[in-house]
Amino acid sequence: MSALRRYAAEPRREALDVELSGFDLIREPLLNKGTGFSHEERRAFGLEGLLPHYHNTMEQQLARVYASFRDKHTPMEQYLNLAALQDRNEHLFYRLLCEHLEEVMPVIYTPTVGLATRRFSHHFRRARGVWITPDMRGRIREVLARVARARDVRLLVVTDNESILGIGDQGAGGIAICIGKLSLYCAGAGIHPAETLPVSLDVGTDNEALLEDDLYLGWPHRRLRGGEYDALVEEFVHAVAEVFPGALVQWEDFRKDNALGILDRYRDVIPSFNDDIQGTGAVAAAGVLAWLRSTGVEARAQRIVIHGAGAAGVGIARQLRVNLSELGMAPALLRTAIAVLDSRGLLVDDQRYREAYKNELAWPASAARAAGLADPADRGLARVVEALRPTVLIGTSGQAGAFDETIVRAAGRHSPRPLIMPFSNPTEYAEAIPRSVLEWTDGRAVVATGSPFPPVERDGRRHRIAQGNNVFVFPGLGLGALVAGARRVSDGMIAAAVSALADAITDAERDEGMIFPVMGRLREVSARVAAAVQARAIEDGDAPPADADTQARRLVESMWSPRYPRYVAAEDRRRR
Repeated sequence: MSALRRYAAEPRREALDVELSGFDLIREPLLNKGTGFSHEERRAFGLEGLLPHYHNTMEQQLARVYASFRDKHTPMEQYLNLAALQDRNEHLFYRLLCEHLEEVMPVIYTPTVGLATRRFSHHFRRARGVWITPDMRGRIREVLARVARARDVRLLVVTDNESILGIGDQGAGGIAICIGKLSLYCAGAGIHPAETLPVSLDVGTDNEALLEDDLYLGWPHRRLRGGEYDALVEEFVHAVAEVFPGALVQWEDFRKDNALGILDRYRDVIPSFNDDIQGTGAVAAAGVLAWLRSTGVEARAQRIVIHGAGAAGVGIARQLRVNLSELGMAPALLRTAIAVLDSRGLLVDDQRYREAYKNELAWPASAARAAGLADPADRGLARVVEALRPTVLIGTSGQAGAFDETIVRAAGRHSPRPLIMPFSNPTEYAEAIPRSVLEWTDGRAVVATGSPFPPVERDGRRHRIAQGNNVFVFPGLGLGALVAGARRVSDGMIAAAVSALADAITDAERDEGMIFPVMGRLREVSARVAAAVQARAIEDGDAPPADADTQARRLVESMWSPRYPRYVAAEDRRRR
């Protein structure tokens, strides 16, 4: 077993047998300590002369790299600075994330990662992860098996790069999203980085700018579609099941039809979930639950409008139906308590939709007529808000400014504390700016966004803007599923994550109008979510049985923290 495998298997071990030495050791980012190598380790591993004399503690190193990060002038420069750190010393990289998560997360993930994805080929430094291309058909298992020789992969984040955030098809550069997500799994839930693998299913691109770019690094062809695409995904899934048995797959940024199809086909083949559908749905549902608890209003009285019928909108509608049903909303009310709009307006079953999933979200035509929305040409957002008087307004449309003053004021007239959630990413695609929402509702609205926004000072009160980021769900969901040894990621496990997140809000956060925790509490919140997910998986028979004490012990023992273990030279090196 390699040192990486041993360390990942026992993340709390104090000493680690290491076979590498000299340049080979300091070039392995998962083992390199840089100036953190003690003088004893430098002698034992042939590092004398390869590093400056003075030995630094990790705290001293952290001060240095944090100052370097702060010294960069643009988010993109900061992103490249952190990527370089990750490529040379992963322990120090994750220590920086853990200590300064609220400041660093907008750089390693939304919104800066969107720019990094666009510029991936122009800023490429070092390969991280795996790219699967159509010319590997018939050999995907072999490609993945080479990775398995070095590490015991338990968690993969996989994208086909077609629907990256709100910016669309980014070809091979979509792997930057997977790298960012896995960084948050490691920092937020303590999953060991040696057990993670970012994967790009690089099946081509229809982005003309990329195809015409001489520096583009991806498979330089039009996107694979239809049966050939399906066959490649099928081979990949079965290769993962064989090479990494029991590993969890998070599907990321697939086009909505592919996302739904892949989720439905493979969720019982390998433990897997789609973060854009289920993760976003879980976060939004948790936000609504937390808002209901803080305002004391009844669930059955809510009217929810979701503007955007892509993967995120579908996921939110599905999850809200589950949670509102559990809160006692009758099926007759549930059917019309949630209104979903696509680019043509309210989904109603008197229209024919090419996408089959829209039919499950469509209102009955009779309900639309009763609401004064009989005319299919007059079912746009403004008209729906006027007719339905929503208490909750959620945006997943990617249309900047879609929640304008007229719409927000209309929503605010019919609720003392309306919930407005412009969830579209990155920041420039948000349906509304929090400051404007608060102005248009006289400070009454509860605002939660998908991207980070600064606090708003109004009438002597500071409104902290809660960020409904999926990071509050997916790290804990993944950790809980892995610790439980779950055979699948069930709807019950996701419902448990929703409830745990809604319960995680502190009184202080609630007093500031927040419905999601502050980002600095991510590791604590992830542990709570993981515990709930693990318990639900076992309770529902989706994982082997274990008593409560065993569950708690497994969770604590599984959470890795970025610190330097002491290195011990392998026996054959000692003899030399």
